[in-house]
Amino acid sequence: MGSEQHNVQTERRGHVLYIRINRPHVRNALDPLTYYQLSLACDQLEADPELWLGVLTGEGDQAFSAGRDLKQLAEMSVADEAKKQAEVELWQRTVRLTDRFSFAKPLIARLNGSAHGGGLELALACDIIVAAEHAQLSLPEPRRGLIATAGGVHRLPRQIGLKAAMGYLLSGRAMTAQRGYELGLINEVVPGHLLDEAVEQWVADILACAPLAVRATKACAMQGLDLPLADAMARNYDAEEHRKCSEDSLEGPRAFSEKRRPQWRGC
Repeated sequence: MGSEQHNVQTERRGHVLYIRINRPHVRNALDPLTYYQLSLACDQLEADPELWLGVLTGEGDQAFSAGRDLKQLAEMSVADEAKKQAEVELWQRTVRLTDRFSFAKPLIARLNGSAHGGGLELALACDIIVAAEHAQLSLPEPRRGLIATAGGVHRLPRQIGLKAAMGYLLSGRAMTAQRGYELGLINEVVPGHLLDEAVEQWVADILACAPLAVRATKACAMQGLDLPLADAMARNYDAEEHRKCSEDSLEGPRAFSEKRRPQWRGC
């Protein structure tokens, strides 16, 4: 069953939580309430042991997210103190996806349309990006007198290399989905009418893997990324220790030897 939370919709299908930004009238722009509701959705995905994977997208076929709602931001600059205080309190209860550096479960960004500013930063915080071919991507904050503080200035250089990233960061230029694929930012680009099919193939392939093995793989890769290779390989990872002791670590080899599909339990 789906549950609607005004600006964000969530739908649970088996072991997958689909999260949809639902503000198409403003190209799925992100205001504090939307960030808060996305935070609740991430909490749900993280806390529920029966949810193994998340898919994040936007409503419609034009925009994944246009980023921070600058109109709302401008309105708040002249709002009364009560409204400002209410917004401060909402932010205090929000943990943005871009700040969840130890998020254990895999996330797929389904780029149904363009991703700009904070919208692209959300996608950069996901593990896999599948994009419709008409999507455009950019971090245009300098053109607004801002910078991409929700991780964009740090994640983009790490994901596509310094020179390519600086070209986009310093100019605010947009890139096509195809260019994002060529730079290694996007995993797959497809025509819009094939987007759901492509995303569901990624979902199926991940669900075919043991969930604890997927989480351990993500933890080892992300936590070891900034370490020298020898140190990364020698380090002990909590997620991997948990996987080693799991029933699924026995089920995989057993199912292989018995020539049957493994029945993962996630424990």
